[in-house]
Amino acid sequence: MGGAEPESAQVDRLPGWVTLLRAPNPGPMTLDGTNTWILRAPGSDYATVIDPGPLDEGHLRRIAEHGPFQFILITHGHHDHVEGAERLSGILGGTPVLAVDPAHCRHGEPLDPREHLGGNGLEITVLDTPGHTSDSVCFLVECGDDRVVFTGDTILGRGTTVVARPDGDLSSYLSSLALLCAYPNVLMLPGHGPARSDTAERANFYLDHRRERLAQVAAAMAAGAETPAAVVDLVYPDIDPAVRFAAEWSAAAQIDHLLRESGKGLRESGTGTDRLDRL
Repeated sequence: MGGAEPESAQVDRLPGWVTLLRAPNPGPMTLDGTNTWILRAPGSDYATVIDPGPLDEGHLRRIAEHGPFQFILITHGHHDHVEGAERLSGILGGTPVLAVDPAHCRHGEPLDPREHLGGNGLEITVLDTPGHTSDSVCFLVECGDDRVVFTGDTILGRGTTVVARPDGDLSSYLSSLALLCAYPNVLMLPGHGPARSDTAERANFYLDHRRERLAQVAAAMAAGAETPAAVVDLVYPDIDPAVRFAAEWSAAAQIDHLLRESGKGLRESGTGTDRLDRL
């Protein structure tokens, strides 16, 4: 069922310019709730917020108390990260909401992966990390001597991430994890779960986990499993029924990846899409 968690320490103390406000939406697919991150460089008049979370009026009002904001940034378009963005922008009088997907933008242009957002004492680089969703990005933020990567759902602080068709793509996801391996000893602040001290170490753990899973799925397919449900029966024999759907989403993406690599093309499946997998 996957290798041991990496040794990168969970981090309780954040840099002084970072504030965590956790949304009140805990659950099996959101862990302790969505992490909303507020960034304000020392002495700056304006802050930046990453992932305002669900449409929860109390949570959005707590975010607004930390304004004014230069930007509202979105790591990806799942509702537990972006649903409250338009309402927050309205509370703040029209603060721009910036995301890769134009459907989630308000009062601003879509993010161009690899672009740089400067000003107010922060240097923000948009990292192109599709895979969990087609619009997923991470943010490398530099403030003084500090460097932090905000990973959204691409890497979590606990457990691993579902890559579910049709919007998710495992081949792209593996490439995104390889990109994040380039940030050793850089603090990782995820969309769910605790902060971690080493982005690269956690990215390498995710890559190892995925390779192990792919080997197990390949063996299941060789044994005759042709559907996500059949793969789950072999690879996850003791799966909790409450999260079996997430395992089937993951299995569908893994089957597609293996078929693509073997040159056999994609196999259709009836699985849905969503986000977090702690399997």
